Amino acid sequence: MTKTIQIVWFKKDLRIEDNAALKRASLHGPVLPLYVIEPDLWQQPDMAGRHYAFLLECLAELRRDLAAVGQPLVIRTGEVTEVLGAFLRSNGVAGLWSHEETGNDWTFARDKRVAAWCRAQGIPWTECRQTGVIRRLQTRDGWAAHWDRFMAEAPVDPPRLSPLAESNPGIDLGKPPAASELGLPNDHCPNRQRGGRSPAQATLHSFLFQRGKPYRAAMATPVKAFDACSRLSPYLAFGSLSLREVTQATWSRQRDLKGSEFPGRSTWQAAMRSFSGRLHWHCHFMQKLEDEPSLEFRNLHPAYEGLRPAQPDRERLEAWQKGETGLPFVDACMRALAATGWMNFRMRAMLMAVASYHLWLDWRAPGLHLARLFTDYEPGIHWPQVQMQSGTTGINTIRIYNPVKQGLDQDPQGLFVRRWVPELKDIATAHVHEPWKADNAGKVLGKCYPFPVVDYLEAAREARDKVWAVRKGQAFRGAAADIQSKHGSRKSGIAMRGQEKARRGRKPRINPDQADLFGPNS
Repeated sequence: MTKTIQIVWFKKDLRIEDNAALKRASLHGPVLPLYVIEPDLWQQPDMAGRHYAFLLECLAELRRDLAAVGQPLVIRTGEVTEVLGAFLRSNGVAGLWSHEETGNDWTFARDKRVAAWCRAQGIPWTECRQTGVIRRLQTRDGWAAHWDRFMAEAPVDPPRLSPLAESNPGIDLGKPPAASELGLPNDHCPNRQRGGRSPAQATLHSFLFQRGKPYRAAMATPVKAFDACSRLSPYLAFGSLSLREVTQATWSRQRDLKGSEFPGRSTWQAAMRSFSGRLHWHCHFMQKLEDEPSLEFRNLHPAYEGLRPAQPDRERLEAWQKGETGLPFVDACMRALAATGWMNFRMRAMLMAVASYHLWLDWRAPGLHLARLFTDYEPGIHWPQVQMQSGTTGINTIRIYNPVKQGLDQDPQGLFVRRWVPELKDIATAHVHEPWKADNAGKVLGKCYPFPVVDYLEAAREARDKVWAVRKGQAFRGAAADIQSKHGSRKSGIAMRGQEKARRGRKPRINPDQADLFGPNS
C-alpha cells in the first residue's frame, strides 16, 4: 500500500474543472478525492433538507466526473479529523488539499480543528483560493483590481488521476446517508433546481444566449425573474461552477456582442453589463463575513444592540414564515420561495425588510429561516445582506419597503399573487394587493385568508423613527466611518462616510453597499 496519498477534501468546490486543489495535489502523488458528510453540520439551524438533496445530486455527478479522469470520489460520514485519522492509520497521508471557504461559524470552527490536527500530525494542509475573497485582508484599497486579475487567470484543467484501487484495494468508495439518518426533517421543495455540473452548465448557457436578454428590466419582478435571471447562484454556492468560469463566459459573451450587428444587441449588452457587476458584488459581500465572522450573530454597528427584542414575537414570526401575514405580495413571495428554493433579489430584500421593520423582529430568526429556504444559501453573502436589509450595519441606506406598493409595481395584474395565494381567487384584481378594500372582503378575510398582522403603514413609521433615532450623534457616525473604512466598496464614487453629496456635475456610480439588492443571487 502506498504511503504517499494526497487527500483532496472537497467542500464547496464540487467540480473537477478549474479546481486548483485537485490539480496541485495530483502533481504530488496519488490523489484520494474525499467528501465528508458531517452530521453535526447538518444539525446547524441554517441547514435544511433541500440543501442536502442538492448536495447529493452534486456528489453523484462529481463521482462520475472523477471516475472519468481515473479515480472516483470517496465519501465518508463523520467528524473530519476522525475520517482523516482513519486514512492516516490505514493508508498514510502525505498532504491535505482543499479550497478556502467563507462558511458559517460552525465550518469556521471546524476548519480551525482540522488545522490543529494537521499540525499535530505533521501533515501539510494547502488551501487554494477559488473566489475574489482574500484571507487576512489588511485593507479594501485595491480589492477590485485584485478581483479582476484573479478572474482573468486561465481556468485550471482537470488532471489525470491514478486509480487508487490498484495500490489500495481496501478503499471503499462509500455512500452518503439518507437525510433522515442525519436527523433532517422532510423538506418538500417541488420546484427546486437540480444540483450538479451538467444542469449548471446548461443554466449558464441558456442565460447567456437565450434567457438573459430581458435580465436588466425583468430582474426586479418575480413575474419574470424566474426565467430572466441567471439562476446560477446555487451552482456557485456549491461550486458546481467556479466564479471564474462564469465571469470569463460572461466576458466572452460581451466581446461577441460588441462585434455583432443582430437586432437586440444593445439590450443584451445592457443585460451582460448588469450581470457582470453582480459577479463582482458576489465576492464583495463574502469578503465582509470573511473579515468579520461575528456578522452572523451580532449587529455590525454596536449601537443597534438591543434595538429589537431578543426573543421574537412568535405569532408574527410564524405568520411570516408560513406566508400568512395578510399582506398578499409578501405571502406570495414566501410561499414561492418555500416551493422553489429561489427568489429574485428585490423580493428577498422585501421579505427581510418586512420581518425587520414592519414586524419588528430581530434579524437572526428570520435570517435563519431564509437560509433554510434558499437552495443557494451562501453564508458570506447571506448574513451581510440580512443585516443590510435590517438597517443594522450603520453604513447602508435604511430602506423600508412598502409591501403593497411593491406588489402594485412588480405584479400589477396580480398574476404572481393569484398563483401562490389562491385564497384570494374571488378578490377583484383591483384589490388583490389590498383585499381588505374589496367589497367581498368579509367573505375572505378571517375565513380562508388572514387579516394583516400589522398596520403596515403605521408599523413602517414607528420602525423608521426607532432606527433613525439610533443614527444620531457623533459616536454613531464615528463608528460608522470605521465600518465603512473596513467593509465599504472603493468603487462606488461615494465618499467614505456615505453622507456627503457627489461633486457637482458628476454622477456617482452604484455602490453595492447602498444598492437595492439582496446579493448576487439573480
